[in-house]
Amino acid sequence: MNGKKPLMNYRRVQKLQTPLLLSGALLSGVGTSVSIPLVILGIAIMLFAIVIGALYYRCPHCGRPLGRIGDSVAYCPHCGKALNAPVEEPVRSITVPAYAKLNLTLDILGKRDDGYHEMKMVMQTISLHDDVTVTLTDKGIACRVAGAELPCDERNLAVKAAKVFCEAMDYRGGIDIALIKRIPSEAGMAGGSADAAGVLVGLNELYGAKLSMSELCAIGAGIGADVPFALMGGTCRVRGVGDLMKALPPCPDCWFVVAMPSVGVSTPEAFARYDTMGSPVHPDCEAQEQAIRNNDLPGVCAAAGNALEHCSGADETPAICKTLRAQGAVTAQMTGSGAAVFGIFDRQDAARKAVAALKSSYRQVYLCKPTRGGPFVTARRLFGAKK
Repeated sequence: MNGKKPLMNYRRVQKLQTPLLLSGALLSGVGTSVSIPLVILGIAIMLFAIVIGALYYRCPHCGRPLGRIGDSVAYCPHCGKALNAPVEEPVRSITVPAYAKLNLTLDILGKRDDGYHEMKMVMQTISLHDDVTVTLTDKGIACRVAGAELPCDERNLAVKAAKVFCEAMDYRGGIDIALIKRIPSEAGMAGGSADAAGVLVGLNELYGAKLSMSELCAIGAGIGADVPFALMGGTCRVRGVGDLMKALPPCPDCWFVVAMPSVGVSTPEAFARYDTMGSPVHPDCEAQEQAIRNNDLPGVCAAAGNALEHCSGADETPAICKTLRAQGAVTAQMTGSGAAVFGIFDRQDAARKAVAALKSSYRQVYLCKPTRGGPFVTARRLFGAKK
């Protein structure tokens, strides 16, 4: 914004419209006995008064009509704000943290007719996150990525999320997406879904859509199976293909150590191997849910497991799990379809030692805490603000 006051606003319309209407009516009345051009001028003045009322007798905050000009209005009937309150500068861009997820349990019940697998899981977001900055522009959807080599077209779920949101809200402007990546790719940590969720949360606020969480999740389900959970965050019981969720109490306090092997895992290939090989592991999601409700960390760890771990093809998983347990992890396993492996620790000092032990062999090792929710706005920038 350039700081200049608008030429016309609701206050000026209040002052101008009645005199203009009276003047126009007077000229028209006099003109009927004196001059036809005076009648035309009078009508033109009255039409001008009506037009400026329709265009400018609006709330300075939300821009919607205020009703009849003769009425005494102190508050907007739509947004409820006082008309004489200072007008907030429109937000230019928003930054949102996009949290990684871990599967505390993952079991596969079978393959569905649509080709997807029916699953039941307990999922947890953790403090490891990407930064998603969304900026409104004039036209088009642009994407920039730092920290990873990722496509910037619809193969990137963040771009897909922006497109789907624009279509759902009939938004015709442009969007710039800047991603700072920290969540590893092909790790089973839903990094792409987390970024998509961050875009949806950012656009929901920037656009002023005020969509509820259930409405955002409905949009997210059309983008990717993990996007609804990435929006919800925290600790959830998840069923189906990720579309049926039940929020649980917060995970018992603990530390997660996450290590990414040198080679990632393709999710379709991991599920294809499961269809061929099956798995000896079928964790008890019900027991884990009860342990979470009881704030019982040993019970959470005892019920943990991943049906995909034995058929993921991630050769480094056993060695990483062995190191984590040797350093004091209560349990250790692969997350999602792999390849990232995590250990759960009840002591911070032991978790830090595990990080040090793994960093000699693996570049991507993270010490994390469980989070209690999904993405939220952490920074706003106004139009005209310096970058």
